Amino acid sequence: MVDFNHYHTLKVRPNASQAEIKQAYRRLVKLFHPDSQQETANHEEIIRINAAYEVLGDTQRRLNYDQQLRDISETLSGDRQQRAASAQKRYQATRRTGRDVDEQVEEWLRLVYQPVNRWLCNILNSLEEQMDELAADPFDDELLEAFQEYLQICRNDLKQAQITFRSLPNPPSLARTAAHLYYSLSQVADGLDELGYFPLNYDERYLHTGQELFRIATRLQCEAQVSVHQ
Repeated sequence: MVDFNHYHTLKVRPNASQAEIKQAYRRLVKLFHPDSQQETANHEEIIRINAAYEVLGDTQRRLNYDQQLRDISETLSGDRQQRAASAQKRYQATRRTGRDVDEQVEEWLRLVYQPVNRWLCNILNSLEEQMDELAADPFDDELLEAFQEYLQICRNDLKQAQITFRSLPNPPSLARTAAHLYYSLSQVADGLDELGYFPLNYDERYLHTGQELFRIATRLQCEAQVSVHQ
């Protein structure tokens, strides 16, 4: 969560004032903007910076985002406690052997990694076709309605993927794979939020930002696929 936390992206504290957030945003835009002549120019970084400021720069959206962070923190805290209790019971029952570890890895790959990876593929691989259909006429009511239905299907798939991801603790040997999956799911969630704003105001910037977030999510998913075989 730390790598893609909006506060971390803008390099400000969670209790920073709106003025501090705006000042940090302007400083980072000058530093990373692709049109600048500086060596730090970075297109992918400026996308993340803009996405972070669109949330933190708006008071109401920032309040909603802060609540989401608290919800995630509480969920992770509960997961950690649950995992700790489960680990203690397993330790008291028997000392782990090499076979136990192998079985845990196989179980996590079968029950968590594989279904989550399939849901991610369904969501990420379907966006291009939807964007092509919407491009025919972004203001057509039927196309917009179909696009919104598509986003809802993606949200439903994402929810199932998130529930499945939390259903089992990941084996220590696959911690890197699990981290990549977690961050990929997070980027998909942010991307769907951005895409969902387009039908409200027809601002194509939301489409571009959503697509960029999906590209980041795809890269993270690929890194998860690579790390699972290392």
